Amino acid sequence: MFRTGPRNLITDVAGLRVGNASDARLKSGVTTVLCDASTVAGVQILGGAPGTRETDLLEPHNSVDVVHAVVLSGGSAFGLDAASGVQAALRERGIGLEVGGFRVPIVPSAILFDLRNGGDKDWGRYPPYRELGYEAAQTATADFQLGTIGAGTGALTSGLKGGLGSASTLLDNGVIIGALAAVNPTGSVTTGRTRHFWAAPFEIGDEFGGLGYPSPMPDEAKRILLKYRDKHFGRQTETGGNTTIAVIATDAVLTKAAAKRLAMSAHDGFVRAIWPTHTPADGDLVFALATGTSGIELSADAAIDLCAAAGATMARAISRGVYAATPAENDLFPVWSSRMK
Repeated sequence: MFRTGPRNLITDVAGLRVGNASDARLKSGVTTVLCDASTVAGVQILGGAPGTRETDLLEPHNSVDVVHAVVLSGGSAFGLDAASGVQAALRERGIGLEVGGFRVPIVPSAILFDLRNGGDKDWGRYPPYRELGYEAAQTATADFQLGTIGAGTGALTSGLKGGLGSASTLLDNGVIIGALAAVNPTGSVTTGRTRHFWAAPFEIGDEFGGLGYPSPMPDEAKRILLKYRDKHFGRQTETGGNTTIAVIATDAVLTKAAAKRLAMSAHDGFVRAIWPTHTPADGDLVFALATGTSGIELSADAAIDLCAAAGATMARAISRGVYAATPAENDLFPVWSSRMK
């Protein structure tokens, strides 16, 4: 049986802190995961419309082995500026990869599309994401809020507000795995328009309502319910108009190649929590971080368990982000807690 870590957050993985910065008027924000030490990382992108920075260096065949932070941001391509703000905060602290006598913070990032969500995007010449990134880095702690905050501030799903979610799992061998997700998919996280989450079989306790699956399963659950087919969005599709971006992390000792495999396995959680997912209109991405702080190197069997837990933990984090969303002025969609059945 899986158990949660003490916080049920990605920061149960020793060596990680999370910072959030939000702008309520903008209906957008930034989330960053800061690494206390240089950390092995990987990435897997399965969505058809990603927006990224510094992801090529994470491939196992490339030279840089570690990162110092990763960033999840709203703002579509404008949000890629957020990494510059995080990088500035780290540089001020003397954190970075030493290159020719200079310290260069390595900060991969990914963005989601939240431009058309009811927020005021008339920001003038330059978008605000660099400053939001800097603020997020300055506020990073072990305990943080879920729901309508950070990169989840303006997130939407099919028919409900999305949000920022996190979860953790403690394995029998003492290894911790944690997930963090900014949930903004084109698909639905619930079975049809019910209150029941697709990820229900993996729920621990009542962390996202404890409702299980509906019985019988409604016929509507088989329908492809898409955000852009909702009455608020008409029937016009928008390439790159969605996206769930996430981080999976562990305190196990992993190679760069194993970190990529962990990111790949975490995408199974998208499939368990969102229907449909990995569409041409989503930029779905998972960063993987391996702090190695437990000192535990995995056997072949333990690696299988870790990859299985990655999918389950990610599915829970996605559901918790939607479950924790709160209403705000000019919302286009309701929050999960307002759904009556």
